[in-house]
Amino acid sequence: MSNTFLRMTMLCTACCIFLLACPSNIKAELYEVRGYILGDNSDEDSVDKYLAHALIPALKRHGIGPIGAFTNAPNDETGKKTIFVIIPHSDPLAIFQDREAIQSDQQYQGDATAFFERGNRDKSYQRISSELLVAMQCWPKVKVPPGVTTDKNRVYELRTYESAHEKLGQLKVDMFNNGEVPIFLDCGITPIFIGQAVIGPYTPNLTYLTMYPNEESRIQAWKSFREHPAWKVLSKVKKYKGTVSKIHKYVLVPKAYSEM
Repeated sequence: MSNTFLRMTMLCTACCIFLLACPSNIKAELYEVRGYILGDNSDEDSVDKYLAHALIPALKRHGIGPIGAFTNAPNDETGKKTIFVIIPHSDPLAIFQDREAIQSDQQYQGDATAFFERGNRDKSYQRISSELLVAMQCWPKVKVPPGVTTDKNRVYELRTYESAHEKLGQLKVDMFNNGEVPIFLDCGITPIFIGQAVIGPYTPNLTYLTMYPNEESRIQAWKSFREHPAWKVLSKVKKYKGTVSKIHKYVLVPKAYSEM
């Protein structure tokens, strides 16, 4: 009963946010940002094999994708070793339909056998941290540049902007929807997805993933952003002052099996 209630509560919440956040002429996606948190005794290779050979193939069989898979770059400063998996969904109901489809997929169950045979004493990761995002008006669909997976030097940033309360959080969303993203593009910051959190550990917040050809271009892109005339104007708009209370920033590199 409790699991059913939780699922229905999540679904209703997702639907409400989804309908409120999206213009009537745009069908926005939803994203699960799933973080496999690794500790000193975790087995990253085991998680990689599970994702590459069981979960992601199963998601693809059921038409879910593209799936992103990333881990900390050598120069990431968070100190939190994590494998991030980005799973897009077409609408709120699809989240639960997709989950049920994967759980009933016999090939998936077979491919994941070794991973799920581990117990409390030899588990592959510490915990999974997830948040559910609804795509924002400024970037309503996940976009992966053509041929990007062949670029072995590419790097990413996963950023989360917390706000002190819901009103400020909505103002930060408004700031993105009304000018911030074009400045990104002009500076060489390429969004993959941008979403407002429906459920997660940092709500109210928005989270987004951006891509760069290499580490040097990432550093230069953000330097250009800070110096961009349009950003200097937008950042001085009174109503947008103080909309972000904390920033979480991961510098990431793609896993070999990533589709982003």
